[in-house]
Amino acid sequence: MGYPVGKVAGLAGVTVRTLHHYDEIGLLCPSGRSGAGYRSYSESDLDKLQRVLYYRELGFPLEAIATIVGDPATDAVAHLARQRELLVGRIGRLQRMVASVDRAMEAQKMGKWLSAEEKLEVFGGFEAPAGYAEEAAERWGDTPVWEAGQAKAGSMSKEDWVDAEAARRAWVTRLAAAQTSGVGPESAEAKALAEEHRGMLSRFMGECGYDVQRKIAESYVSEPVQFTFLVREDEQTPGMAAFVRDAVRANAAGR
Repeated sequence: MGYPVGKVAGLAGVTVRTLHHYDEIGLLCPSGRSGAGYRSYSESDLDKLQRVLYYRELGFPLEAIATIVGDPATDAVAHLARQRELLVGRIGRLQRMVASVDRAMEAQKMGKWLSAEEKLEVFGGFEAPAGYAEEAAERWGDTPVWEAGQAKAGSMSKEDWVDAEAARRAWVTRLAAAQTSGVGPESAEAKALAEEHRGMLSRFMGECGYDVQRKIAESYVSEPVQFTFLVREDEQTPGMAAFVRDAVRANAAGR
């Protein structure tokens, strides 16, 4: 039994012009023609169209879809399994986005969202580098640590941020004093600073384990921009990031 192009368009929810285009580029060519020469689609054509539309919905370009559905080594079940995997991944990302929006809405309703003026007031003019938030979300957005941190930050009031910033500044003052006094990163004083550092991280991301803390401290040296979130550029002294990293390593090793 053959299906005319108009019937197929109605079943698939696409336009006749779309089906004509798919035929013209060789993506989906109908198996037959009616007596009058019109396109006629078979059951197998409809199965292929379903796969095409699934991949299109997932954001694949038509050129890539043509390669995927045209591979004779891939059967229909394999296509469905792959599409299911991709859809589950998309659902997960969308659920995380919804949760993030919900947290932002709740924070705004409760007056916990800091305005630009409040951020300047709380952090003394410090702002994250342009594009940093987008890059961070791209790199770590799928991790539990990132999600916990977003939830924690979204629940903090302005007073919480003020207290956290005051604690950070006091810690930086003690850090600078310890470093300039000549104590080593394996000293009891340095290890105490490392433990305080872990506590500060926990304020923003929930419980921070030693493995996570160590990875963050490593980034202070490998990616100096990360260190500016902890110690502003005008607060830093030469070798300070390495001192923190080594103190965190020594403290974690002894726990």
